Amino acid sequence: MLRTHTCGELRLAHVNQTVTLAGWVQRTRDKGSLLWIDLRDRYGITQLFLEEGKSDPQLIAAARSLGREYVIRVTGKVSERISKNDKLATGEIEVKVEQLTVLNAAKTPPFTIEDETDGGDDLRMKYRYLDLRRTPVRESLQLRHKMAQQTRAYLDSLNFIEVETPVLIKSTPEGARDFVVPSRIHHGEFYALPQSPQTFKQLLMVSGFDRYYQIVKCFRDEDLRADRQPEFTQIDCEMAFITQEDVLSTFEGLIRHLFKSVKGIDLTSVPRMSYADAMTHYGSDKPDTRFDMKFVELNTVAKGKGFGVFDNAELVVGICASGCAEYTRKQLDELTEFVKRPQVGAKGLVYVQYKSDGTFKSSVDKFYGPDDLKQWADALHAKPGDLILILSGEKNATRKQLSELRLLMGERLGLRDKTKFSALWVLDFPLLEWSEETNRWHAMHHPFTSPKPEDMALLDSDPGAVRANAYDMVLNGTEIGGGSIRIHDRATQQLMFSKLGFSDEEARKQFGFLMDAFEFGAPPHGGIAFGFDRLCSLFGGAESIRDFIAFPKNNAGRDVMIDTPSTISEEQLKELGIQVRD
Repeated sequence: MLRTHTCGELRLAHVNQTVTLAGWVQRTRDKGSLLWIDLRDRYGITQLFLEEGKSDPQLIAAARSLGREYVIRVTGKVSERISKNDKLATGEIEVKVEQLTVLNAAKTPPFTIEDETDGGDDLRMKYRYLDLRRTPVRESLQLRHKMAQQTRAYLDSLNFIEVETPVLIKSTPEGARDFVVPSRIHHGEFYALPQSPQTFKQLLMVSGFDRYYQIVKCFRDEDLRADRQPEFTQIDCEMAFITQEDVLSTFEGLIRHLFKSVKGIDLTSVPRMSYADAMTHYGSDKPDTRFDMKFVELNTVAKGKGFGVFDNAELVVGICASGCAEYTRKQLDELTEFVKRPQVGAKGLVYVQYKSDGTFKSSVDKFYGPDDLKQWADALHAKPGDLILILSGEKNATRKQLSELRLLMGERLGLRDKTKFSALWVLDFPLLEWSEETNRWHAMHHPFTSPKPEDMALLDSDPGAVRANAYDMVLNGTEIGGGSIRIHDRATQQLMFSKLGFSDEEARKQFGFLMDAFEFGAPPHGGIAFGFDRLCSLFGGAESIRDFIAFPKNNAGRDVMIDTPSTISEEQLKELGIQVRD
């Protein structure tokens, strides 16, 4: 080894020991008679020092020639620092340099490699190998490593077996767009990269591997945003001979184990909420339950007073923002403009200020008197000093709009604290959702999800009312995992395909292998998949998943470091049987 210790491990106990360190020059500080060097590796920073009159002049000259990010090796004696640095784990010691070797010189980096860097996102993505030297990014990847370790430890303890499934698979029409891979041997035919290992893990259940997991790469060719990448990682799991309750308890256990082992937090038991209640009370199937501010429907107390906006609306619904009654007109106008943004889509906002003296001031005083507004306040459990915010319109759209406003108010009131965690199971999703674009039903999760047994009879008469035997786990308003109890018999699976508009021939071509397998003794089974990158970012208190991925793509799906996607040669295209038209 080129070193005896790392740059993060020396302490007072090592004083007077001769050690050898290797790493990168973080910075140098030259005070004339004294020269300090901060030496960094992935474990930390150690301060080195040389002194005029005591250190070899050639050594001092070599040290003064060092630039940022030079790779060096030093040998010296550990001594106690006079001026200690409590911000560094090694801040009580320093190393007096006796030997110095430059292992590699370095160009001046395009941005400062420090916790607070001057590099923008694009620049840091282009030089990602330099960005990875920064402590915050390194710590994010160390967190990811620990999350993966503890996931495996928990699942291994419950007799799960990790099985790798294929990366080159068959393209399927449901879900997001596939990335496709042309076959050189079979011209005109294509593999697809998996959006998930769904069918393979079901086949493993048929095979008798009754507890499977995989920390697996998945691929979706879809529009990107901060928390979405074209390739991402899932904790993918499946269990046989179980009920929904078994899945919920097992994977609630996983999340609680991760919080305890990675963050030292005892997460309370995870409450459950139906999809219908989530939409009614929060306007979202992934509600942020770190704060309350539930929706209250006001149809019965707000309609019939001559205010057409409410009278003609399918739904009048409001929230109560505690302590916000003294919002200025400017602040109220800002809220109105927020809900009228195209991304939200409301036509306007009604507000009621419940003043601390018990009086009311509202934007609809022409139509509603104090007694009416007191009824609204009572319905919302508002008290003097609170602000009531109301939207109206078509039911589903209005709930989604109010959900956005609720999240904004939660942010403004400091109720979305990244150090606080609130998990939730959302259950009983609709099995199917109607698409006006394709004029047919689509699976809300995927076509292998089982209907609730008690709703099976509704598949013919009222498909939209059928509930799925499905569940999502939500953490701080973000979906971190989802799954279902699967269909495990051919007849039900064929029925599901027919409801989704598949012909028998299409179903057989796409999924015949799975339906054939069901005829050879498929056990009842179900599972779940967690978005591993997203889970890591929530544990790390970050908005974006990028810093928890070693080499991420940018918002356009490009890797600007290696410049891909890129063109390939005409010879390669010819081998693949692909003709490119201008």
